[in-house]
Amino acid sequence: MNYFLRANKNLLTYTLILLIVIPLVGINFIINFLGNILLLLFLIPFFLFLLVFIGFNSYKSKINTCSNCGAISLGLSETCMNCGANLDKSNKKDQLGKKPSESTIEVKAEEIK
Repeated sequence: MNYFLRANKNLLTYTLILLIVIPLVGINFIINFLGNILLLLFLIPFFLFLLVFIGFNSYKSKINTCSNCGAISLGLSETCMNCGANLDKSNKKDQLGKKPSESTIEVKAEEIK
């Protein structure tokens, strides 16, 4: 046994160094790897939600409602596909400038006997 230690002193030294250094680096790598995986698991749904939210708002801004028949259409055409009336872009701007009392519908209560 004593002969083996004398003959392979360098091999034994490098083996001990590797047994000490590799677990420290390996554990650090595993912790960083798991941290990055957890970060991705939280960020991917957040970015997907953000993408859906931006897409929905973009889609919502392109929707036009016909003032004549009430049909809903995407903002690709200038005329209503249902009744042929002109779809004005100014209609949306006018709705923002109206007072709430002009936009609401008055309902009168009636007594049922």
